[in-house]
Amino acid sequence: MTHPKISGAILAGGLSTRMGGYDKGLLPFNNAPLYQHIATRLQPQVHELLINANRNLGIYQQSGYPIIPDMIADFSGPLAGMLAVLKSAIHEWVVFVPCDVPSFPGDLVARLWHYKQHAWAAYAHDCERAHPTLTLMHRSLIPRLESYLALGDRKLMFFMQMIKAKAVYFPNPNNFNNLNTHKEYHHWERLQESA
Repeated sequence: MTHPKISGAILAGGLSTRMGGYDKGLLPFNNAPLYQHIATRLQPQVHELLINANRNLGIYQQSGYPIIPDMIADFSGPLAGMLAVLKSAIHEWVVFVPCDVPSFPGDLVARLWHYKQHAWAAYAHDCERAHPTLTLMHRSLIPRLESYLALGDRKLMFFMQMIKAKAVYFPNPNNFNNLNTHKEYHHWERLQESA
C-alpha cells in the first residue's frame, strides 16, 4: 500500500489532570518513558517524527526528535498541538497519535491513508467509539483550524465533523486503550507483563 511521505507526531502537550498532573508521556514502562514506546511503534509508519510537548521539554529533547510546543499558551487541548505540528511538519500529510494510547495499530497510517478517500482528514474508530486524537490531517486545514481556535472552540470531534473528516474503522478496541488515570496505566502495565 503506497502513500506519499507522511509526518508523524506524538501529542504529549496536555495537562494530564486525570493523572494528577503527571506528564503521561513520561510514565515509565520497561525502563523507558511511555512516549518512547509510542515513537518506536510510530516511526516505521512515517517519514518524520515530531513531539508536541509543553512541559519537561528538556527531557523530551533527549529523544533527538524535534519538540514542538503549542503556539497558544493556555493548554487548549489536542487541537492546539495539532496546529503547531501542522505548521512545523515537513510533509503535506501529518498523522497524530496521543502519548497515552501505546497499543495503537501497527498499520494505523496505512489504513487511515487507504480509507480516507477524498477527505482532508481521517480518524480512527474502533467500531464502538471514535478516537479523533489518532488522526491523519492535511496541512491545507491550517487556516480552518486557526479560525476555529481563534473563536475559542476546543472540541476536537466537532472540528472533525466540521471538516468532514472520514472515520476509519479498526475492529479491535483493545488497540485504543487510553491511559488517562493511574489505575488504567497500571492495568495496561499488568496486561503487557502477562502477554
